[in-house]
Amino acid sequence: MKFLECAPLDRLNDFLSNLNLGERTIKGCLEAYSCKHAGTDKKLSISLENEILDYLGKSSDTDSSSPDEILFSRSSRRTLVYLVLTLYHMYPDYDFSAVKAHQFFTEESWDSFKQIFDTYMFEASKEWVETVGGVSLLDALFKALDEVVKLVDCEIYGYVPDSEADPLLERGAIWSFNFLFYNRKLKRIVTFRFSCFSNWITDGFLIDEIHDEDEEIFADMDI
Repeated sequence: MKFLECAPLDRLNDFLSNLNLGERTIKGCLEAYSCKHAGTDKKLSISLENEILDYLGKSSDTDSSSPDEILFSRSSRRTLVYLVLTLYHMYPDYDFSAVKAHQFFTEESWDSFKQIFDTYMFEASKEWVETVGGVSLLDALFKALDEVVKLVDCEIYGYVPDSEADPLLERGAIWSFNFLFYNRKLKRIVTFRFSCFSNWITDGFLIDEIHDEDEEIFADMDI
């Protein structure tokens, strides 16, 4: 996978990189990748493919109606490998399992993505209108994605792992989402990750510590 410099995404990344909304901060990032193997990708993709095949062999021996039977399709396995390779490039310090990651990928439509975006990025969208103006934040996002990856030909995947498997999970995170827009024809993936953090946690000073200090103060007071 090769990271692609894409000017249409830069404006959105500048706006979303550290959007302070008072009590909360939104952090968003859009990245584009070519599906062409680079560096250790080929070796890793073979390893991921073998992991999937081993898993399918074991599951077929025990359960003929496995919910993962879709992975018996070579095309589906290739898609999963591309998606996991992309996660590796997004989070190079995290060790992903193809089988586990498969459980956390959900196929989405633009409408289902839009619903999540409208719900969780409502305040960010208001800030965009007030500071940038012009088209809405969602329309600007649609236009940028369409320029880079041609949305009409895209498969959209959400990656929402549990808390123990989430490389995005940081202390203070209120919520986080990962979406991958995959165009088979262009062999290109655009990722969009966006998270919300509490501003009570700054410079390593945790709100838990504030609570602890308050408890010590009130413990010495007569009420």
